Amino acid sequence: MSASPALATVKARARKAGLRFWMQRVLEECDRARVNFAPDPVHDLRVALRRCRSIADGFIAVDPDPAWKEMKKAGRRLFSRLGELRDVHVMQEWVGKLAAPSDPAATALLQFLAARENELKQEAALALTEFDRKQWKRWSVSLPRRITRLRQGSVIFKHLALERLMYAHDLHRRALRSRSRIAFHKLRIGIKRFRYIVENFLPQQHSAWSSDLKRLQDVLGEVHDLDVLWSTATQIHAFPDQQSQMQWQQKIAQDRQQRIEAYREKMLGRSSLWRAWRAELPQGRQIAAVALARLKLWASLLDPDFRHSVHVTQLALQLYDGLTNGKSQVAEERAILEVAALLHDVGRSQDERGHHKASYRLIRRLSPPLGWSGESLHLVALIARYHRGVLPGRQATLRALPSPERRLVLRLAGILRLANAFDVDRHGRVHRLAITQRNGFITVAARNYSSQSNAAEAVAAARHLLEVVYRRPLLVRPMKIPKTI
Repeated sequence: MSASPALATVKARARKAGLRFWMQRVLEECDRARVNFAPDPVHDLRVALRRCRSIADGFIAVDPDPAWKEMKKAGRRLFSRLGELRDVHVMQEWVGKLAAPSDPAATALLQFLAARENELKQEAALALTEFDRKQWKRWSVSLPRRITRLRQGSVIFKHLALERLMYAHDLHRRALRSRSRIAFHKLRIGIKRFRYIVENFLPQQHSAWSSDLKRLQDVLGEVHDLDVLWSTATQIHAFPDQQSQMQWQQKIAQDRQQRIEAYREKMLGRSSLWRAWRAELPQGRQIAAVALARLKLWASLLDPDFRHSVHVTQLALQLYDGLTNGKSQVAEERAILEVAALLHDVGRSQDERGHHKASYRLIRRLSPPLGWSGESLHLVALIARYHRGVLPGRQATLRALPSPERRLVLRLAGILRLANAFDVDRHGRVHRLAITQRNGFITVAARNYSSQSNAAEAVAAARHLLEVVYRRPLLVRPMKIPKTI
């Protein structure tokens, strides 16, 4: 079923207008749909809701503001009820395409669908009544402001698109291997989620890919429609005899296979769309770099003094490099420390006094971006948890780790503790550290450090964990600055 002319005329404007436009459009389409829940208004309201919810879905991955999840959830029930009603409208169209009105099975299906349509209209009307329009209006003002923090076409959105692409490609392999209805349904959703990221956030790629993405969505959508129609027909025993059932089955199977072949033609071989799309998205080392940028953005939107965290990160990496002395450095270890330092104060957005514990909880709830595993992000959370407060030891969260990971957490948490102590006054005075290890001592020379400063007491307490880990005393002294003549 094609979109109504009213919706078609605003698509170009909508791409430029963005979230604010679509959120206002939802309210307008609610008024149109509530009249009689006819096919076109139902479709148009679903499109407007889908655009809002898909934009929210994209920003949930990079912006910790809970309003994104709340907005997405607010439209869920209405979107779901409208979706069921839309399925009925589509099945009614398919029945008209597949059989003559005099066909007994078609008659049975249309009677069932008409009754079901009336039920779903009542449910949709109730969902529309429960829809909080006032809150939606408030979000239509506040959320578009947050969007301006990240421009369309950003490499961060390309990274997010790559996540969705790789997930969809995995579903593609499974669907072609199993050929099951469920697998193709999941594939349809996977490609749809990829399409939404491109549609909402990557205008250049959308301009080049939109026709193919829409065609694929239509093809897989029709496969799903035919599967739902066949399932419905068998469940209500629409067929008067076995011959009628076989005729319908053959026709549906034939139409379904045609669409799967159309999909395969586009998505298999050296010229497949998978290859074309993948070539335009982050490659190689860029994936890790953009993942770091995503995590950094997320932290910056929570941490009330992110400049301090960036400074502590620089100090922590200097400590790590000096302690390893260029030997036995592990890139993944260093990356874990870097992210833990950047994220260690995100808990200040919730609880100043126990912010290290709040940081742990926030990081644990964070979905790992492409290039990171849940296990690595768990280590980040633990290091952030123990950057201050009680010394890590026999806590259950640590005991659950294998010994190598537990030792790593202790070592990196010790480094982060000391780095954080050097900037306890948050003035950024200490900005360079040099580490030497000789005669059984670790010596840290700190530029602009003074034993009479506020940092001295914090450093004296913070160094203990590193002393325990390395089993040697750690001395801190001011860095000698060569005199110029």
